[in-house]
Amino acid sequence: MSNKKIIRTTQAPAPVGPYNQAIASSGQMLFVAGQIPLDPQSGNIVGEGDIAAQTKQVMTNMEAILTEAGATWDNVVKTSVFLTDLANFGAMNQVYAQYFAEETAPARACVEVSRLPKDVLVEIECIATI
Repeated sequence: MSNKKIIRTTQAPAPVGPYNQAIASSGQMLFVAGQIPLDPQSGNIVGEGDIAAQTKQVMTNMEAILTEAGATWDNVVKTSVFLTDLANFGAMNQVYAQYFAEETAPARACVEVSRLPKDVLVEIECIATI
């Protein structure tokens, strides 16, 4: 018997490869796959060239997955942010900060990468408790 539950919602983009939107493990941990700024209905990139708009869509997608799993932003304990240009950190962080109170924000890593799927500017993944 598996101790994992697959989390899927139509309110976030469907996986485009051999992965799931999120996995709940042992009913306590939720691992949300990296989200990019895709509109879940059209599959199109949101905010072409605009890091703020792309970050907002990523957070919207992640929130839909958290909600489907019965979690909220308060349940998030760790995020990983991938940027194609660290010069975009400030603008990304302004949007990201709207979702977490500074005193209870999750642990976070932020790294620059050479390229992301569909040439987007940002991808974010998270781990939450449920």
